Amino acid sequence: MRAERVVLDTNVLISAALSPGGSPRSVVDAARAGNGILLFSRETFHELRTRLLDPKFDAYVGWEGRALYLAQMEAVSEWVSITGAKLGCSDPDDDMVLETALLGEAGCIVTGDRRLLEMSPFHGIPIVTPGEFVGSRASR
Repeated sequence: MRAERVVLDTNVLISAALSPGGSPRSVVDAARAGNGILLFSRETFHELRTRLLDPKFDAYVGWEGRALYLAQMEAVSEWVSITGAKLGCSDPDDDMVLETALLGEAGCIVTGDRRLLEMSPFHGIPIVTPGEFVGSRASR
């Protein structure tokens, strides 16, 4: 059985890094355990890195812990080259998430961003919340 290819939006990845409980962490843990393949583009990983290493998160998780989390994400992920296409999201910054999923042949996008959720399905790719993703795996 082929592992599901998944794009996790930055908001999900940051929530997972900062909180050991909850649906975002369950999504990341499932993918890292070999039940899925995390897809990143250089652009989506750059966004994650710059936001997660912001000092405003120091009170939640130390810089070293966040840097280790990024290294782990980088090590277990597959990389997709994107072109910067404009794909019609109401937030143009989210087009890179859509393009990463499209060119990476993702089975789904997991996000808490309502603008992305409103676009589901995008070219046949479901866009779901972390809770929906975890719930759909539990019912299998």
